[in-house]
Amino acid sequence: MQVTETLSEGLKHEFKISVPASDLDAKAGAKLVDLKDKVRINGFRPGKVPVSHLKKVYGRSVMAETIDQTIRDTNTQLFSERGFRLATEPKITMPSEQAEVEELLSGKTDLTYTVAIEVVPAIALADFKTFQVEKPVAEVTDADVDEAIKRIADSNRTYAAKAEGAKAESGDRVTINFKGSINGEVFEGGTGEGIQVAIGSNTFIPGFEEQLIGIGAGETRTLKVSFPKNYMNDKLAGQPAEFETTATSIEAPQDVAIDDEFAKTLGLESLDKLKEAARERLVAEFATATRQRVKRALLDRLDEAHRFEAPPSLVDEEFNLMWNSVKAEMASAGKTFADEDTTEDKAQEEYRKIADRRVRLGLVLSEIGEKNKITVTDDEVGRAVIERARSMPGREKEVWDYYRSNAQALAQLRAPIYEDKVVDFILELANVTEKKVSREDLYKDDEAEKTAA
Repeated sequence: MQVTETLSEGLKHEFKISVPASDLDAKAGAKLVDLKDKVRINGFRPGKVPVSHLKKVYGRSVMAETIDQTIRDTNTQLFSERGFRLATEPKITMPSEQAEVEELLSGKTDLTYTVAIEVVPAIALADFKTFQVEKPVAEVTDADVDEAIKRIADSNRTYAAKAEGAKAESGDRVTINFKGSINGEVFEGGTGEGIQVAIGSNTFIPGFEEQLIGIGAGETRTLKVSFPKNYMNDKLAGQPAEFETTATSIEAPQDVAIDDEFAKTLGLESLDKLKEAARERLVAEFATATRQRVKRALLDRLDEAHRFEAPPSLVDEEFNLMWNSVKAEMASAGKTFADEDTTEDKAQEEYRKIADRRVRLGLVLSEIGEKNKITVTDDEVGRAVIERARSMPGREKEVWDYYRSNAQALAQLRAPIYEDKVVDFILELANVTEKKVSREDLYKDDEAEKTAA
């Protein structure tokens, strides 16, 4: 076997490899001998078929199999000897001319091919004991609990009919019948009866609810609106429409007494129990926010401490996934880059930086996990599946069956578990100091974390 390196640029390498026809013939011959005891051919007793006859019948297919196996074995040996860790699958270029292929399959010529690869660079891990990580901690106050309960009360408030002749105001609930039309023609799905609209809830088409302010029971109005450009029905998206709307009743929201009786409507024994439940939930939410902030700070520190060239193909793959998602979201929202006070080129540059960071951090976390024998057990993945199923009441079996029959979906569950275990390993070594912060400070960096983490 002869190996010649024809390219070595950064993380990219290319080799020209030649395997003598005699080696291929010897390997193919061994396969044919092994095949003799396994095939049944009319006119021959089992195990007595001459190898020469087998070569006539199976020679081409056996040689093709031999070539495929030889390429795999040769590449594995080459990469192992040179200490290469591949970033992507190797790209193999074989002879393509029909005459060359025929000679190769008939064993008359050497196997010559090229293999192009992109490797993962050697990563020198930092000393995690030198890492300083700040852990922001916010205490759940009585005011936080009261605010949370008020939100619950607001979402459970009742409505009562307003006095005769009263007009609808923001916050009121109006029951309406309507008939929608575009260019004078009624469209499918544009009519409704007995529909309740809470003015200010922003659940209807933009501009619809505001035009109900001042309407009275029994009054009919023509509301003029335009469907959003990203409306789910393509035929209606961006279209101007008119809705002939009649209000049948006007109701005002009623104040909710936050007391033991209110707690009982929620299935709790008393207001104290409601406050206790609200506090526990807030404590869990604050803990999650703290975890996100600490993880972001640690990832920032890992990013600073591990600067190396990320495999371009992996960066391109990550960037393309992100960019396609960004473009789809912008198209759905009907926005342009100018609306975001940027240009497409600048946005691409920023997202490519984020893609580069994600790839490097992924490689660093993988290196840490591998060197410290960090693994994810089947039980841990199983618990994640159960949690996912519980989050979709009524569809538990469907979720369970989906993950049980989808290896890629299971891998997507396994990845964040692995990442969190590696993060916990580093945090045990790092110098973590707590810092008391307000609730506002705890949550203020949420958007930045979502973008760059």
